[in-house]
Amino acid sequence: MTFDPDRVNASFAFEEGILQTLRQEWIELLDVAVFGDIRANKLGAIDRLRKRLLECGEGLHSLTNDRSWIPHPREQIKSAMGSSVKLRDTLLGLERAAQTLNGGVDFPAFEKKLLHFRHTLLKLIENHENQWASLLDEQYNDPN
Repeated sequence: MTFDPDRVNASFAFEEGILQTLRQEWIELLDVAVFGDIRANKLGAIDRLRKRLLECGEGLHSLTNDRSWIPHPREQIKSAMGSSVKLRDTLLGLERAAQTLNGGVDFPAFEKKLLHFRHTLLKLIENHENQWASLLDEQYNDPN
């Protein structure tokens, strides 16, 4: 069974508005993590938080990257799913790093922005993962 090229292409069509929102929220989070007043009791916690934020941005870029250079649709989907799993793992690491925060003038706003970023990102990931999983599952369904 072959993949429907239109459905495959549609599964890689990321809504530009959501991507812009995520990018802006990520930039704001990074700005606060670097220049804002947030504090943690553990030594090096803020540095780990910054690193995880950078990794999230890289993961989001990797997830939404053009995969048309990959010749087979199945491999395109598998590549995207791999990026998705890695981004979920990075997001979990960011959440763990953020749990060590405990104060600072910018902490409440940072926490609120992080929760919104997480929610929006997970919605994006889950939507596309479901599409990709459906496309892959259809390859194993016997029409008889």
